Amino acid sequence: MHDPRPQSAAGKVHLAFVMSLDGFVAGPGHSMDFMEGTTVREGLHQEYIGSTGAILAGRDGYDSAIGDSRPYGGAWNGPIFVLTHHPEDARAAERITVLSCSVVEAVRIGLDAARGKNLQVFSPTIGRQLLQGGLVDEIDIHIAPVLLGDGIRLYDAPGGEIIRLARDGDDPTLAAHLRYRPVPT
Repeated sequence: MHDPRPQSAAGKVHLAFVMSLDGFVAGPGHSMDFMEGTTVREGLHQEYIGSTGAILAGRDGYDSAIGDSRPYGGAWNGPIFVLTHHPEDARAAERITVLSCSVVEAVRIGLDAARGKNLQVFSPTIGRQLLQGGLVDEIDIHIAPVLLGDGIRLYDAPGGEIIRLARDGDDPTLAAHLRYRPVPT
């Protein structure tokens, strides 16, 4: 297994998540505490900062985690769109646009605003809808060496259809092989 090529700004719909080994991208209540102490590849955040032109976020994440903060510790600065069914009670924030439309329309708006760079999706719920609609170009998953047991899943679609994925630069059927051991606490 190898690291994928560096992320490029190519007008893609891009999902990128740090995920627990058991498939959660956030803990209960959208907690991101599980990422503390997890190291990602050198330069990864810079790749995302440079290749992302706009962000599409979900309402739950916006209300609980994003708020008025800016992605990547404030190092990324661009348009953020929050997709919701209830725009009337969304908290206003500078440089954040609240949308109430279909995910297809939200992607169109986000890609237009990205101006040739990527639209990064910060919501597993929206990501699921986009995957089911064939609208995702790439998914980057960074596996944190933890088991959460509860939280927000990367892809939560009970009774849903299987979505097959091809690994970047590898045999598309090759499974990722990981080996961990519990760390005493």
